[in-house]
Amino acid sequence: QLQLVESGGGLVQPGGSLRLSCAASGFTLDYYAIGWFRQAPGKEREGVSCISKGGGVTNYVDSVKGRFTISRDNAENTVYLQMNSLKPEDTAVYYCAAVYSIRRLCILRWDEYDYWGQGTQITVSS
Repeated sequence: QLQLVESGGGLVQPGGSLRLSCAASGFTLDYYAIGWFRQAPGKEREGVSCISKGGGVTNYVDSVKGRFTISRDNAENTVYLQMNSLKPEDTAVYYCAAVYSIRRLCILRWDEYDYWGQGTQITVSS
């Protein structure tokens, strides 16, 4: 059974930091591109960041560039999203997603991904 489990969400003050983890079971992440997506109330799902199967290619939505960093540790079968300088507008449910990848690339489009975690809530508020 292929599963992704997010962890690390919670409440944080503006300017603070959180690190999200996406742990895989039932498959090896080595061959998968991983994306992080978020959905705020009343808004469409938005691509935040993604990383290619080898980790050599990363993409970020403009609003998080310079603040968020995606990385992967294939030995631990886990992908991380380090979020710094958090803003209230970052508040959302965050999901990780995976897609088997032949090419070393990733795309920030949710309908390209096949496997999804359950989501974790991030709230940025004073």
